[in-house]
Amino acid sequence: MDLQVALKEARRDIPIVFMTGHGDVPTGVRAMKGGAVDFLEKPVRGQELLACVERGLARSQQTRSERAERLAVERRFATLTARERDVLRLVVTGMLNKQIAGELGIAEKTVKIHRSHMTHKMEAGSVAELVAMVQALQPPGSRR
Repeated sequence: MDLQVALKEARRDIPIVFMTGHGDVPTGVRAMKGGAVDFLEKPVRGQELLACVERGLARSQQTRSERAERLAVERRFATLTARERDVLRLVVTGMLNKQIAGELGIAEKTVKIHRSHMTHKMEAGSVAELVAMVQALQPPGSRR
């Protein structure tokens, strides 16, 4: 359990399968809440352990994939100018170009130019993709 806590504090997301000969429910619950793949009591059947390892590997692959996508979005976001970020912030709320222009105190044509540049830099094909990217940029605990 201490190793699980230390890994979490070090921000190392490594799938863990607990195996014990002296497990109890509170310990199992604590392990699972801490992100364990499973909490097994000995003796463990080979197939059961293999299934847990496969789940852990799948979870790890998913985490790595999500992290890589987030880093790619962060890199693209870093290329935006301050004004393009302002436009992005308002586009993802569903505002129209005219509304964005009024909010930012700029011409609608200028909004269209910034929006075009921002969309190109973010490599987005739609507003829905932009929304997903902005959500991916939010800290995990703050997503709605």
